[in-house]
Amino acid sequence: MNGLKTALLLGILSGLLLFGGEILGGRNGLYMALAIAVAMNFFGYFFSDKMALSMYAAQPVTPSENPEVYARVFPLVQSLTQRMCLPMPKLWLIPDESPNAFATGRNPEHASVAFTAGVLRLMSDSELEGVVAHELGHVKNRDILTSSVAATIAAAITFLARMAFWFGGSRDDEDERGNAWAGIIMLILAPIAAMLIQMAISRTREYAADETSAHVTHNPNELISALSKLESWSKRIPMADVNPATAHLFIIKPFSGDTMMRLFSTHPSTEDRIARLEAMKR
Repeated sequence: MNGLKTALLLGILSGLLLFGGEILGGRNGLYMALAIAVAMNFFGYFFSDKMALSMYAAQPVTPSENPEVYARVFPLVQSLTQRMCLPMPKLWLIPDESPNAFATGRNPEHASVAFTAGVLRLMSDSELEGVVAHELGHVKNRDILTSSVAATIAAAITFLARMAFWFGGSRDDEDERGNAWAGIIMLILAPIAAMLIQMAISRTREYAADETSAHVTHNPNELISALSKLESWSKRIPMADVNPATAHLFIIKPFSGDTMMRLFSTHPSTEDRIARLEAMKR
């Protein structure tokens, strides 16, 4: 169901791009916006993992670097990757006491899983297994690719709207203006709609990764317990210097409090996630 929802949302986002492009920028404007968005997100797709890891000062986890973390994490990750038929990802430690984790990388062969120092201190081994299985679920489901496609289309829509704002739109091939009111509405609403759909896609991928974790571990209680702890402790100890552009990567949104509206959130509410996992148990 999450896969179908994602496909439907991507279809709506694509339709919004085509419809808005014709109204706001004509065919030439549509092509220009799409080309710029593809170029920007092509770079992000291939280099976003390095940027995210660098942004949070992530340190490699190897037998020679952070050996204590390696001794605990490597066997757990190796066991899960074998069960999920995935290559072994690179492991990273983020020196932050706020409990969290994320996976990144353009495909399973170039994946990385990063843990904060806080999540390793807080989680039991079984809870940590649930967290790692969730992150590997993102890798297995190729959610980085899905997010990149959604970001490309959303960026193209936003660029079209800004271009129409600054240059007053353009004429179509027959040199006829589109409907003025439709253009104004699209100018205001299209970027908001694109962002809402992009956030909805992110939330469906979180649900899917939760389900993957429960299936792989055969024990939804692991992730339920982990999410409960993460929800509580991430608010007590919020991450320092979080970049909102990377919020969707983490297993739980790395912000203190609940200041964002749910429609604009990259993550479903923890209560909803736990309720779905409880339903899987039944």
